Amino acid sequence: MNILDKIVAAKQKEVALKKSLIPVSQLEASVLFTRDTISLARKLTQSTTGIIAEHKRRSPSKSVINQKLSVHEVALGYEKAGACGMSVLTDGKYFGGSLDDLLLARASVNMPLLRKEFIIDEYQIIEARAYGADVILLIAAILNKNQIKELTQTAKKLRLDVLLEVHNEEELHKSIMPGIDMLGVNNRNLKTFEVSLETSKSLSKLIPEEFVKVSESGISNIEAIKQLQQYGYKGFLIGENFMKTGNPGESATEFIKRLR
Repeated sequence: MNILDKIVAAKQKEVALKKSLIPVSQLEASVLFTRDTISLARKLTQSTTGIIAEHKRRSPSKSVINQKLSVHEVALGYEKAGACGMSVLTDGKYFGGSLDDLLLARASVNMPLLRKEFIIDEYQIIEARAYGADVILLIAAILNKNQIKELTQTAKKLRLDVLLEVHNEEELHKSIMPGIDMLGVNNRNLKTFEVSLETSKSLSKLIPEEFVKVSESGISNIEAIKQLQQYGYKGFLIGENFMKTGNPGESATEFIKRLR
């Protein structure tokens, strides 16, 4: 089993347990469930920088990145820096995140929040809505075409943006469908963890114009973004680069300033 298979197996157990403990009706009763969402796709198309800054404590490839900072501080720092949105990892077992992180970020800022999660069930999308997300991530590598379609429809009913992540041409072809707002190309191979910006470059020409293009992983300098912008990318997901510093908000501010 590669790491992705392990994560999905753990996620299936986790979701089954949550469903048995917290009914959908309880999630729908959340005060955040009916709030007006903010479109990340729209923010990216209007931005010249397109930074989606991530809160990430650890990862399977890097173990600990930053365990010290509060989500509240990080969120405020990112908003002040002028990020278009914030990605919040909610997987506990492999990334040290939680839904409470999403809730805290929502209480702290008024920018679009992406629930970064391994979504395999519509229950997780309802959860995302109840905890204040504006956007959900769908990962093509762990879903078939039908699942992508059904999960996208659920997100749209709940007025959430959908960022669909692909790693190769095969995943891209099964993923292109109505309702998806953003197509994200992950430069990190989730099976080997190797990173290459060539993935974003080579797939860019296969992404139809109606989707906002987002490049994810391995983006650590201005030069990389300038290059990717020439390939039509509007969004850039950066986590580790900011989180590994003592002050992610300040690093993001500095980065965005240089990018402008």
